[in-house]
Amino acid sequence: MHDTPQPAEAAPPTPHPRPVDGLRAGGAAATPPAYEPGPGPAAHAVAARPGQARRTAPFPPPTAGLIGDVERWGPATTPFGAFRLVPVAVQRDLPLLTRWMNDPSVAAFWELAGPEDITERHLRAQLDGDGRSLPCLGTLDGVPVGYWELYRADLDPLARHYPARPHDTGLHLLIGGVADRGRGIGTALLRAVADLVLDHRPDCGRVVAEPDLRNTPSIAAFLGAGFRFGAEVALPGKRAALMVRDRALRHLL
Repeated sequence: MHDTPQPAEAAPPTPHPRPVDGLRAGGAAATPPAYEPGPGPAAHAVAARPGQARRTAPFPPPTAGLIGDVERWGPATTPFGAFRLVPVAVQRDLPLLTRWMNDPSVAAFWELAGPEDITERHLRAQLDGDGRSLPCLGTLDGVPVGYWELYRADLDPLARHYPARPHDTGLHLLIGGVADRGRGIGTALLRAVADLVLDHRPDCGRVVAEPDLRNTPSIAAFLGAGFRFGAEVALPGKRAALMVRDRALRHLL
């Protein structure tokens, strides 16, 4: 484990939502047959004070240049269909994400089981932040199959635990449906997302992740998707495997 100073461009890191992990994730409930974006260019429900009605408001700029305009990245071709990342809209997506977070195999690693407000707080910590972490749904042919978080690993507390480089981009994910696990979907989508990041973030030389060492199916999926094992790191609440996908090796692994 390395304790590396923050890159010169980085502001002092604010706590990222708890590092999470989980290809062993899901929810047995059915998802809609097709996924339609919410109303307007991007709207989300704004929590009201007690006694006030909820209201909707435009998203703050979701990335502020820290991740990129994910909505414009377009689809990626996978053996399982056209994959697309769609930034989360709380009002639209909260019931589905709460259902996934209450699946026992998800809760074992994400620790977000419970009522909707628990998942909502986790999402808003990112959506109302400075753009260093972006929560997304992953869809295959328009159907949501998983939840993804893209974050600036070099601006995250994770950077204290490995030799971070400027613009390192981190991934957290879960595969939502029980029927979608154990079929190689996670591996295919990990490769697709890493390629999307490297294609659309030219300053990013590496995509990284930190799955729990106990989550061997997740680690195997990362290895199958062209990531390499970088180190074992001690993070708050878990020991993790630092997984790295290098731009220089993306066409070799």
